[in-house]
Amino acid sequence: MSRQQLMDTIPVKEGEELNNVLLERYLREQLSDLPDAPLEVQQFWAGHSNLTYQLKAGSWEAVLRRPPFGKLAPKAHDMKREFRILSEIHPLFSQAPKPLLFSNDESIVGSPFFIMERKHGIVIDTDFPEQITVTKELRQKLSHTMVDTMVKLHDIDHSSTGLNEISSPDGFMERQVHGWIGRYERAQTDDIKEAEDLKLWLSSHIPESQPAAIIHYDFKLNNAMFSEDMQSVIGLFDWEMATVGDPLADLGAAMSYWMQDDDPTILKNGLGKPSVTVQEGFLTRDQFIEEYARKSGRDVSAMNFYLTFAYFKLAVICQQIFYRYKKGQTNDARFSNFDQFVRSLIVHAAAIAQKDR
Repeated sequence: MSRQQLMDTIPVKEGEELNNVLLERYLREQLSDLPDAPLEVQQFWAGHSNLTYQLKAGSWEAVLRRPPFGKLAPKAHDMKREFRILSEIHPLFSQAPKPLLFSNDESIVGSPFFIMERKHGIVIDTDFPEQITVTKELRQKLSHTMVDTMVKLHDIDHSSTGLNEISSPDGFMERQVHGWIGRYERAQTDDIKEAEDLKLWLSSHIPESQPAAIIHYDFKLNNAMFSEDMQSVIGLFDWEMATVGDPLADLGAAMSYWMQDDDPTILKNGLGKPSVTVQEGFLTRDQFIEEYARKSGRDVSAMNFYLTFAYFKLAVICQQIFYRYKKGQTNDARFSNFDQFVRSLIVHAAAIAQKDR
């Protein structure tokens, strides 16, 4: 494992620097208990969307989130909305980081941003940390814990929060399907023949939505932080797409990231090295879905649609990133082959859709 994989932060990447002087001034104006020590800023190296930075001043620590640089898709990377979501959910779901400050003042770091608590634990992505003794039983335990965490989130009474004020659960899937089709068309760079049939299939096969729940909508292993003993999830990050909507859309999105060893190679490697979920002991997608159904009591008979849509949605997200790369709005070399990954995701989604025909 590389040194970078052992560390969760790195020096700030060139071109993604913050104005540390203005940021420290802002923090000292807002926080009376900030230690009298210089502000140190590092960047969390993982992730493909919003930029996330570690802030330290003496014993004080926090995390800053801001949108990526360059032109952004409409309504994407809404820092105020994500701050509001965390403010509503954190008191009921401790895995959501506690939000601390939000600012719309773009003169400080170049965009709206918010600051939240810094959690410490173990995040697993493509490798396990070297200090962890990895067994088949541990992989099974992690799988079940992820299911339990999703069920717990979906069981929250959303009517006890203010999230309905910024969500529209009625007609959720209808809006989702047509909204993501529109995003794809606006960011399209290549003609993919399977895309047209897939868009038509999605539009004509929308199932009746499940009773609404709070959904994370980017629920995946590397957005979770486990306790040091690996027995529980203590953090769940990246709430940018969270809303009140169909819980099976959340499950479908999670399964589009949950890789299996028998998946096509390009799907496993499209975002880099495959997730550890390809290893023996992790639940398969079918097993994960079955356990979710058993523990939540929800009907998952229409999961084929939700999984098809999830792969299309993931393709659109990657297409938007590749569009920014192709337009020169980001020079991150990780994105240079995303067009091939997008094509593979769409072909894969189209193949899943065929199972319903």
